[in-house]
Amino acid sequence: MTMTLIKPPALEPVTLAEVRQFLRLTDNSEDGLLDGLIKAARETLETQTGLALICQTFRLYIDQWPTAGVIKLRKCPVQSIVSVSAYHVDGTPVQVAAEDLHLESASRPARLYLASRTANSVALEVDFVAGFGETGKDVPDALRHAILTLVAHWYEFRGVYGAAQQPVSYPPAFERAVGLWRKVSF
Repeated sequence: MTMTLIKPPALEPVTLAEVRQFLRLTDNSEDGLLDGLIKAARETLETQTGLALICQTFRLYIDQWPTAGVIKLRKCPVQSIVSVSAYHVDGTPVQVAAEDLHLESASRPARLYLASRTANSVALEVDFVAGFGETGKDVPDALRHAILTLVAHWYEFRGVYGAAQQPVSYPPAFERAVGLWRKVSF
């Protein structure tokens, strides 16, 4: 199984203004740097936890029909299924009808149940939306604080270590905030 990002988040879970306030910066001379740090901190947090913070669309490629018709979606929380395409041996795609799908989004990982196997199909593509919501206000406060903490840490140590040594470390406050959300083995 391979998963790719089809549509990235429209915005970051914390704003530049929130980061400037957190860092007690009064000017905007380093906004470019801060924007990059915010995005890198979000990506780091999402990688470590298996979460999508702001709604994003992913495509999951599955090379063989899943055992018992169950597909585990490894980005959480799953908001919706956009489409499911089954591929025949000759490469012809067939859309799987919505009534043949059941999403159990409350579990982690979320599970997509397929009612029955599409005749002659061997592979699947599943497009789905994952994230807490459309804005940073939808993201749990602990995760937003973890991003702020990591941005502050990286901002403070930006000139001390070279690029080959990055990231230098994660601050304990980041580790504690992310610890409860860290992904478990699937």
